[in-house]
Amino acid sequence: MASSEPAYRTISEVAEQIGVPQHVLRFWETRFPQIQPLKRGGNRRYYRPQDIALLTRINRLLHTDGYTIKGVQKLLDDGAAPVADAGAAPKVAARRVAVPLAPTPVSDTSKPRDASLLVAIRARLAAALAEARAL
Repeated sequence: MASSEPAYRTISEVAEQIGVPQHVLRFWETRFPQIQPLKRGGNRRYYRPQDIALLTRINRLLHTDGYTIKGVQKLLDDGAAPVADAGAAPKVAARRVAVPLAPTPVSDTSKPRDASLLVAIRARLAAALAEARAL
């Protein structure tokens, strides 16, 4: 952080920097006890750099990585939340799983064609998930 930048930021500055409305930051304070901005006269909030880093991380976990609030709470409580930069993609070991592109035909003709396609897709996804869990 450059010396010309203030050490503490107001809620409006942080909301603009992170890209979420101010009420979301206030809500996150109720859900994540780790967020503890300084409160001065008139209950004005002042966020420290470590608060801003944590808020950026929570935002990434919720909106980019797809975690739920409970999931992020658990990660933060366990100390297991990834510490990657806000713009960086999470590092995950990936393995390609071969999934046939053509739908598997379903012999039950009493169901509409769209439903049989969805059943076939569901079966392929379940097989891919089972194979991924076996890793």
